[in-house]
Amino acid sequence: LVRFQDLLHTRVERLHEAFRRAIDAAGYRGQYRGVFPVKVNQLREVVEEVIEAGQPFGYGLECGSKAELVATLPYLSSPDMLLVCNGYKDGDMIRLMLAGQRLGRSVVPVIERREEFDLLRSLRPDDAPAAAFGVRVRLSTNGAGLWAESGGEGSKFGLSLAELLALVEEAEAAREAVQFRLLHFHLGSQLASVHNVRQAAYEGARVYAWLRKRGMPVEFLDVGGGLGVTYEAGNADARGGIDYTLGQYASAIVEAVGEVCDEEGVPHPTILSESGRAVAAYHSVLVVEAIDRREKGLPPSGAFQAAPHPLFGTFDRLEAQIESATALDAFPDEIEVLRGEVTSLFRAARLSVEQKALAEHRLWALTRATHRRALALGSPVAGQLDKQIADHYLCDFSVFRSMVDHWAIGQRFPIAPIHRLDEEPTCRGTLVDLTCDSDGKVADFISPTGSKHALELHALRAGEPYYLGVFLMGAYQDIMGDMHNLFGRVTEAHVYVDDEEESGFYIEKVIDGQSIEEILGLVQYFPNDLERRMDKIVRGEVRSGRLRPREGVQLLDLYRGAFRYYTYLDNEQEIR
Repeated sequence: LVRFQDLLHTRVERLHEAFRRAIDAAGYRGQYRGVFPVKVNQLREVVEEVIEAGQPFGYGLECGSKAELVATLPYLSSPDMLLVCNGYKDGDMIRLMLAGQRLGRSVVPVIERREEFDLLRSLRPDDAPAAAFGVRVRLSTNGAGLWAESGGEGSKFGLSLAELLALVEEAEAAREAVQFRLLHFHLGSQLASVHNVRQAAYEGARVYAWLRKRGMPVEFLDVGGGLGVTYEAGNADARGGIDYTLGQYASAIVEAVGEVCDEEGVPHPTILSESGRAVAAYHSVLVVEAIDRREKGLPPSGAFQAAPHPLFGTFDRLEAQIESATALDAFPDEIEVLRGEVTSLFRAARLSVEQKALAEHRLWALTRATHRRALALGSPVAGQLDKQIADHYLCDFSVFRSMVDHWAIGQRFPIAPIHRLDEEPTCRGTLVDLTCDSDGKVADFISPTGSKHALELHALRAGEPYYLGVFLMGAYQDIMGDMHNLFGRVTEAHVYVDDEEESGFYIEKVIDGQSIEEILGLVQYFPNDLERRMDKIVRGEVRSGRLRPREGVQLLDLYRGAFRYYTYLDNEQEIR
C-alpha cells in the first residue's frame, strides 16, 4: 500500500477552500469547521497527517466508540480543537468525555438516545461547569445512493422531533448542569445527489432556528458526512456515482442555512461537516502483483491425439459463419447448446477424454471468435461475453482484507496496470485473490459506458513482475477489512513530494506488513502453546521410529521460523 501523504493535505485544504468561497459568495456571517471521522481510517499515521493539515483551519476530529475516544482525546492540542463524539454511549464513555471537558477541551457528546442525556446529567461532577452536549436529530429528508437508508426518519441513530422537544424542556430546567451547543444530522455516506444535501440543510437549519428561539445556546450545525468521491470519474449514473462537485456541495449547504437563518432572524451558526471519505480516499494506492495467469480453453498437449468425431465438423461450420456474420445475437446460445451436447456425449461414453479436451478448446475458440467479431461490429454481445472469456489473473492480495467494499456492496475502484503502459494490452482478465473463497475476485470494472466484466491487461512474462494499481483506497478499506484466511495488514510505504529530490519525491518510511505471529495473536493463537503442541507431535513420531531425531529438530526449526513469515506470498524468496 503506497500512501501519498501530501494528498491528505491537499484534500483538507480544498475542503476548507470550497466552504470559504461559498461563505464569501453567499455573504454568510458564520464560519466553517471540519472534523475528520476517524472511523474512515483510524491508522495513527493517517490521523496525525490530517490533524497537521487541518491546523490552520481549526480542523477537529470525530469519534464513534470508546476505543476511538481513547485514541483521539490526547490529540486535542488546543481548547479550540473540536472532538465530536457520535455513536451509542455508556457511562464509561461519558465519564471520559466529561474528563476531556474538565481539561478545558472542546469535547462534545452527541446525544443519540434519551438515556444518554440522563447519564450526562447524573455523571457530571457537582463542582464542574455546565456540560456541553449536542443532539443528533432524525430528519424527514433521506439521502440518495447506496447508503440512502442510513439517514432520514428510518435512521438507527438520533432523536425524533418529539423526543427533541422533551429533551429541550429538560435542558431548559437544567441550564446550570448542561449546555446545548451542537445540532447534528446525517444523511448517509457517499451522497449521490446535491438536491438531497440542500433539502437536508434547509430542514436542519429550521430545527436550529427553533432551538435558538427557545433560548438554546446552539452555535454549531453539524451536517454530518456524505460528501461523495467520484470513484467512476464523474459518471453520475454509475452505481455509487455523485452528481456534484466539492464547490457545489459547499454552496448548497451554506446557501440553504444562510437563507433559513435570515428568514428566522437568528445568528448564522458555525457549520461543521464530517467529511471523511472525501479527505482520505484519494491518498493511497494498493499495488498488487499478478503472479499467474490462467487462460481458458488451452489446447490439449500435442502428446494426446484425439480421434476424429462428427462434432468437430460442426465447430468448423460455426466458426466460418461467425467470421462473416453481421448479426451475432444467436451465436452465444448456439455455443452453449454445443457445450451441453459435448457434456452429454462424454457422459454417455461417446466422447473420449482426449476428444472432450479438444472439444472444450474448440468451444472456447468459438466464444473468443464471437467476442472479437462483436467488438468489430460494436455489438452488445461483446459485453455479454466479457466475463465468460476473461482469463484469471491470480494476484497477491485478499479482496476481503484490502477491498472489502467491493465484496460487500459492489463498490468499483479504478484499477489499471502501473507499468508497461507503452505496450498495448492484448489480454482480457478478471482478478482472483489468494483466499480460499470463490467470492475472492474482482470481475466488475469501471467503464465510461457503465460497467465491464474484464480488464485490459498484458500477457505475463517469465521472470518479470506485473503490477496493478487499485486507486482511491484510503477510506474504510484499510480499516474495515476482516482477517479472512488470516491475511493481515499489508506492507506500506509513505511517500512525500519534494522538488529538491532528483526523483521529485522521497519515501519517509516503510511499515512492514503483519507477520504470522502477529495475526495469529489477534485470534488467540500464541507461539509458546503452538510450539508445545507441535513438539509433542514430533517427539511422538521420533519415539515411534518413523522420524529420525535430527529430522525432528529440523522440522521444529522450520515450524518455529514460520511465525516470522509475511502472511502474503513472497515471490522473491529463494526456494531452499
